[in-house]
Amino acid sequence: MTATDTPARTGGRRRDVRQLVSYTLVGGSGVLLDLAAFALLYNVLGWHEQLANGVSTSLGITNNFVLNALFTFDRRDRLLLRFVRFYAVGLCGIALTVGLLWLFADRLGIDPNLVKAASLPLVLAVQFLLNRKWSFA
Repeated sequence: MTATDTPARTGGRRRDVRQLVSYTLVGGSGVLLDLAAFALLYNVLGWHEQLANGVSTSLGITNNFVLNALFTFDRRDRLLLRFVRFYAVGLCGIALTVGLLWLFADRLGIDPNLVKAASLPLVLAVQFLLNRKWSFA
């Protein structure tokens, strides 16, 4: 601890790091669910990649909301409002991924599975910041 650090400030940083780690682990479970559902819907059932993306991402968003509310942010109040906000942030992620799929898969011919997987870190970072400051504030 430096001279400018206070116990409250240090504790706040620990909480921030714990939340980021928890959010990342929860996000990982959502990513696995999202990718598995996308692969099933797109590769096995033959759905269009945009429709498969919307459904698979929605499953991941719902999974992540429940786990983040319980474990990451420990917030159980105003759950409907928080879910609407969380889902709105998730829709931003869907929109970002839709744009990336359109550009890289539809226009440039890159495999949609690779585009989907490559989009996830960017989407995760944007959504953590938005959810922390808005959905679970």
